[in-house]
This record gives sequence, C-alpha cells and structure tokens, in this order.
Amino acid sequence: MSELAPEDEIYARIGEEGFARLAAAFYRRVSDDDILGPMYPRHDMAGAEARLRDFLVGRFGGPQRYIAQRGHPRLRARHMPFKLDQRARDRWVALMEAALAEVQLEPGSAATLRGFFADTASFLMNSG
Repeated sequence: MSELAPEDEIYARIGEEGFARLAAAFYRRVSDDDILGPMYPRHDMAGAEARLRDFLVGRFGGPQRYIAQRGHPRLRARHMPFKLDQRARDRWVALMEAALAEVQLEPGSAATLRGFFADTASFLMNSG
C-alpha cells in the first residue's frame, strides 16, 4: 500500500494535467452508465467534467477556479436533487476507481484521492 500524500501537496505532485486526465477518464465512464448517466444532462457532460476538475484542483492545492466561478462547493446542497443511495454511491466509487487505475497517478496521490472519493461519496448519500 502506498503512503498517503498530504492533501495540500497533490496538485504539486500531479498537476493540472493529472486532474484533467482523471476527470476525463471518469466522465467517459459516466456518460453510458445506467445508474449515473441519467443524473447528468447529456448536453453538459463537458461542463460537468470541467466542474469536477476545477473542484479537485482547488481542493487539493491548486488554483481556486471552482470557488471563483461557482462559490463555495456546497456539495450536499448541489447533490440533493439526485437520489444518491448506496447503489449510486458504490457505482460512483467504482467508476472513479476505474478512472484512477486508467490514469495511473503518482501512488501517494492516488491513495489519498481514493480515500477522499470514498468518504465524500458516502457523505453525499441522501436516500436509503
């Protein structure tokens, strides 16, 4: 198991390019997914990808573009309109795990991100 990278160092370790590759790999999987795909407007998949990338960049030590453009992330409020049950949570985590495996980020950063994604996906659940 890799040693966890400090959260505030991940941007310095993987850069903009690492987050861009991760968000792209994730959304390639989401668009055709039977559980998550319907939660996203088909016409705005590129926008969703950019918002995730910008959120992650800012959250992990990079420029705060997400906050400058959209304000505080308010993750629970922004996700409340969607039924996020255990099945949706598990699928989101599985698709993100597959994206992490595909892009092969620096191991310490990948380990920290993996934990963040699992915890955040659980936090956002709003339905039994």
